[in-house]
Amino acid sequence: MTPTIQSPAIHGPAIRRPATGGRTGSAFWRTVRRHWQLYVLFLPPFAYSLIFLYGPLWGLQVAFRNYSPALGMVGSPWVGLDHIVRFVTSYQFWTLMGNTLALNGYELLALFPLPIVLALLLNTVRTARFRKGVQLITYAPHFISTVVVVGMIVMMFSPTTGIVNQFLGVVGVAPVEFFGPDMFRHTYVWSGAWQTLGYSAIIYLAALAGVNPELHEAARVDGANILRRIWHIDLPSILPVMVTLLVLNTGSILSTGFEKVLLMQNPLNLSVSEVLDTYSFRVGFSGAVPQYSYGTAIGLFKSVISLALLLVANALARRVSKQGIF
Repeated sequence: MTPTIQSPAIHGPAIRRPATGGRTGSAFWRTVRRHWQLYVLFLPPFAYSLIFLYGPLWGLQVAFRNYSPALGMVGSPWVGLDHIVRFVTSYQFWTLMGNTLALNGYELLALFPLPIVLALLLNTVRTARFRKGVQLITYAPHFISTVVVVGMIVMMFSPTTGIVNQFLGVVGVAPVEFFGPDMFRHTYVWSGAWQTLGYSAIIYLAALAGVNPELHEAARVDGANILRRIWHIDLPSILPVMVTLLVLNTGSILSTGFEKVLLMQNPLNLSVSEVLDTYSFRVGFSGAVPQYSYGTAIGLFKSVISLALLLVANALARRVSKQGIF
């Protein structure tokens, strides 16, 4: 007699056993052993982020306490938002915000297009030796320390011993106070342009290297000159990079080059050079009575506003150009 083969449907659906944690864990460790080189490369940045980026977040509670080194972090009394309210309601708040926004806004508007222009011009150069020479000359200042750069600026633009003012005196022009309140922002921004222009153009040159040469060949056959090829081919190709960097720069508009501003400050230009970074440093460390909590609260306030500006700039970029960083 032939046995009857019953359909699995008669006995109901097959029961699937859930994957056990042991098997998942063993598969994970097998993957680690197979690709251990990648995990070794991952460890240094992970350790750096954990120690220097996430670890210090524990210290943000200083902004909400009356911190005293004698009492320690936990022993210092909790005051909540008192320090932030004190800063926002102080008479110096609007002056500091105005100086910070004026200096960083001027730097953003003046310096953001320059690396793009330099990258586009270098991309059109066909003489390799000339292009490499220009890149070397424009990249080199980036690797000079800020202290040395400020020393060079003082040597060049000092009202008494500076080379520029000595030349102006020879031609009969009165000395210019480059570190005075009227010229401080110009000196700061355009010396920064000299220092960072070439290095900032690297990312745009990398983006331009990915443009398909056949697009330029086709445009050249159709009679397009160099300006039209830049406008219709190169600029649209690097637009995502431009938008990303613009959003990031907008988010850091309250963060100045702290060391450079501090080194270029003097009693004459303090009315326009005192920004959030330098003020928080002064009240937190260099005052007669260090106010650690107050200085930390100012830094935390700046970080929160910078995050809000970053989110707003990213939303506007996505609405206008359909590009954003997230």
